[in-house]
Amino acid sequence: MSKISQTDYPVHKLISQRWSPYGFDEKQVSEEVLCSLFEAARWAASSYNEQPWSFIVAMKDQAVEFEKIVSCLVEANQTWAKQASVLVLCCTKLHFERNGKENAAAIHDLGLAVGNLSFEATSRGLSLHQMIGIYPEKAEELFQIPDGIRVLTAIAIGYPADPDSLPQELRIRDQSPRSRKPLNEFVFRSNWGENALA
Repeated sequence: MSKISQTDYPVHKLISQRWSPYGFDEKQVSEEVLCSLFEAARWAASSYNEQPWSFIVAMKDQAVEFEKIVSCLVEANQTWAKQASVLVLCCTKLHFERNGKENAAAIHDLGLAVGNLSFEATSRGLSLHQMIGIYPEKAEELFQIPDGIRVLTAIAIGYPADPDSLPQELRIRDQSPRSRKPLNEFVFRSNWGENALA
């Protein structure tokens, strides 16, 4: 299913094609393709080239590991995310390796890495759905995550399902139109709220 956004200005087609489905097809993502997604994440920019991100990955055919990640999602997300081919926990290191000081860019840099991953996934016909609805403490315990690493989000990765195959609630969500704030609501000049662009 295509949900190409109607942009106000020209952007790369992969940006306008990216969206976050709730429905995922049974088709599995190959390990080779998955490696390419994380290779894209690997080459994201980061403060001092620290690369603070880490990912815990489980493919659906790795039943034990997959169910461990499912159990770290809030119940509302478990319902649909367990249909995805791959689940990922996204983590970031809160302090610099170079000097032990707090890395104020750690969360930002994880976002850049996931942005690269998302772009690569879209280029391969895959979809991602990112989630903040997780139980970080449970993930830390189950996966023995060391101190100083923050589990921030999760991602469901897979091929989008035909909306007609989905339960009504998910079908409505996946068929609803996409929307975004206009630029004048978040791009400012001089003073806060002053429109920077035409």
